[in-house]
Amino acid sequence: MPAFTKLLVANRGEIACRVIATARAKGYRTVAIYSEADADALHVRQADEAVLIGPGPAAQSYLDIERVIAAAQRTGADALHPGYGFLSERAAFAEACAAAGLTFVGPDPEAIRIMGDKAESKRRMLQAGVPCVPGYLGEQQLDSVFMGEAERIGYPIMVKASAGGGGRGMRLVHEAGALPAALQTARSEAQAAFGDGRLLLERAVVEPRHVEIQVFGDRHGNVIHLGERDCSVQRRHQKVVEEAPSPAVNAELRARMGQAAVRAAAAIGYVGAGTVEFLLAPDDAFYFLEMNTRLQVEHPVTEMVTGFDLVALQLIVAEGKPLPVTQEKVTLSGHAIEVRLYAEDPAGDFLPQTGDIAVWQPAMGDGVRIDHGLRVGAAVSPFYDPMLAKLIAWGADRDEARRRLLRCVEDSRLFGVATNRAFLAATLRNPEFAAGKATTGFIARQFPQGFSDRSPPAWATALAAALFADGQGSGWRSNRWSSHLVKLASTAGESEWRAARRGTAWEVASGDAAFAIHLLGRDAADVVVLIDGHRFGVGAHAELGEVPRLQLDLNGTIHTFEDRSLAQPASVQDARAGGALRAPMNGAVTQVFVSVGDPVKRGQPLLVLEAMKMEHSILAPVDGFIEAIAVAKGAQVATRDTLVVIAAELAT
Repeated sequence: MPAFTKLLVANRGEIACRVIATARAKGYRTVAIYSEADADALHVRQADEAVLIGPGPAAQSYLDIERVIAAAQRTGADALHPGYGFLSERAAFAEACAAAGLTFVGPDPEAIRIMGDKAESKRRMLQAGVPCVPGYLGEQQLDSVFMGEAERIGYPIMVKASAGGGGRGMRLVHEAGALPAALQTARSEAQAAFGDGRLLLERAVVEPRHVEIQVFGDRHGNVIHLGERDCSVQRRHQKVVEEAPSPAVNAELRARMGQAAVRAAAAIGYVGAGTVEFLLAPDDAFYFLEMNTRLQVEHPVTEMVTGFDLVALQLIVAEGKPLPVTQEKVTLSGHAIEVRLYAEDPAGDFLPQTGDIAVWQPAMGDGVRIDHGLRVGAAVSPFYDPMLAKLIAWGADRDEARRRLLRCVEDSRLFGVATNRAFLAATLRNPEFAAGKATTGFIARQFPQGFSDRSPPAWATALAAALFADGQGSGWRSNRWSSHLVKLASTAGESEWRAARRGTAWEVASGDAAFAIHLLGRDAADVVVLIDGHRFGVGAHAELGEVPRLQLDLNGTIHTFEDRSLAQPASVQDARAGGALRAPMNGAVTQVFVSVGDPVKRGQPLLVLEAMKMEHSILAPVDGFIEAIAVAKGAQVATRDTLVVIAAELAT
């Protein structure tokens, strides 16, 4: 197999950025592909070249095999890395790459095909002596057949889609009376998700751990494993937290599971990076679940405890070279934990969220790694998976890794779109997780009523009142008293606070609650405060719209406050029918996101104004387009200075 020189990454977001980084480090030229929705995405900027392949919907861009192959041919790429998701486990895609003379950085099409069929893969694993959960893998798909087989296997039972994974087409059934409805919904879901409604049955393993083994094979007959990852913390069968090694696996069990995984890969002649997933029962019995024929989302934890760059190993194997490491040379050092940062609302049943990234400041530190594809000003669109980033931490032991990761989660700043960061922090703080006892039932057991952010503490509401009042008082001298009545609305309800100022000190009170607050300055997206003698930083971000909004980030939990005490700004009144959008206060322009002629939607960030000791996103109050821009980045503006002129979009 000839070596290659230019690699096209057939993916987007954080995994595209991650693959590009290793490819560039190894001297390869890189090509990105992008949809219209990703035109200014970070992975596009990081690659040497980038090719537009279609509109935002994935079916018309990232999932279009012909367009992806054409992009490689257009740029002269001679190899292709699929990342994960999208086309990464499509045998037809690997075949199309081969037909086009491209080196596919992954396994052969036949291995993808075998392991993509849940029933066929289990038949192969049984032949190879890999332990599997008792079940029914037959071709007869009549409900009556499933009913009889379920009685033979015994309840509780899992109904699964034969052609897919990721929790789609999966139902847990505890008794015979519930099976017909489960079969109907699982079959319909599988058909919609995978175009294949075939099902299989498995005996349900109660309260298992989800433990997977990282395997690698080459074209010289070598197959090794790189230890295990524990992915037991899941929600709706989707992984939330992953770690290596598993707190439930000792050296003897690791050897047995590793040997079984190697047998599984060798049985199908596997080449490249793959993951053999097992259910681990409380009695240390383990059962084959599935094999993912690609790089996994959670591969960084394996990299951090083994010291290997898994993408680099993929490229070496794809070049036809033997693996540069043997099994006896694989050792595990320390512990690593990863969490997945999603654009979703934990308090709203974890529904995906969209928006524009107003602030992104990841908190780095010793042992911390953050894989992401985020950029300030970029849009989180509804077209793709809502995962934004992966936050990973290594420690000499598990608790050090957990502490480092918790600090990273709490201290990272992301404003503009709702995320699950507070839920991740709550999980890492949880005593059951901290003790290493979490199983696949962890989230349902620890958060039986779902997850919702707590109401803000009184001091945080008082701080919001002080910040709003301080924004009004930008012209007062420090030796004069100024007093304001601030009306706030938050998840805790509405409240009124009297804020009186002398210099940098604010006396803020409401009823029996009273606080002495000093605003000491701001550092990036933080406001440094001194409250009743306690000095600390708080993440803060403000948006100036029809109702001014302030978000305070308290260790991962974001509380939103609205200032109901001010009359509607004249700038908003002007812009309702188009016209000049004016500065509501003195400040400095730190970002401009639009150009003359750009179409804009109501609520879209246009620029960022630094004032009130923080950054404020100035939002479009109407749909329309940018007729003129009166300021540039770095400009100082006064209250009611024109910022931009919007031509409103008229209803027809």
